[in-house]
Amino acid sequence: MPTIRLEAFTDGVLAIVITIMVLELGVPQGDSLADLAAVAPLLLAYILSFLNVGIYWSNHHHLLQAADRIDARVLWSNLALLFFLSLLPFTIRWLDSAGFAAGPAAAYGVILTLASASWIATRHFIIDLEDAQSPVRDLLQGDRKPFFSLAAYATSTALCLVDPWLAIVGYTLTTGAWLIPDNRLAMIVAQSRKTPPC
Repeated sequence: MPTIRLEAFTDGVLAIVITIMVLELGVPQGDSLADLAAVAPLLLAYILSFLNVGIYWSNHHHLLQAADRIDARVLWSNLALLFFLSLLPFTIRWLDSAGFAAGPAAAYGVILTLASASWIATRHFIIDLEDAQSPVRDLLQGDRKPFFSLAAYATSTALCLVDPWLAIVGYTLTTGAWLIPDNRLAMIVAQSRKTPPC
């Protein structure tokens, strides 16, 4: 089946997730920098979550542009990814109300870990549908970055047993590793369609 409906549905869900997250941000109770500092942890949690959603959106776009077809396995693994990302606003609220305690910090990490696992599954099923000689298949099979992220998110979650802020630093560093763009997939798509990479 074609990929366009899945891409459009995913775009819509992620747009809603981002909207809900920003609506959860509290407004400072004053007009000074000290008042802004009081909501800074929540703002930082929002920024980290926004970056995660944005990274998944960007990579999802490139992956579906490269995919020739999808099947039910891709649909369900993608739905799992969207489910876990849709829980980010809930955990942001919990982090804020619990003062960034170990429980909600660990829940945030579990969500990032499960979203990462769902992304790996989605990629795997798309790879499985590619032809044996596909350059997309070769590139994705050789890419170990998603597996590194899965391990890093899981390890960072375990750090909540020591200090929740160590875990949050781990989540941030893992997310930061994805901010360096990898244009190889976009280049493969551009070469196959003779269009400029996006």
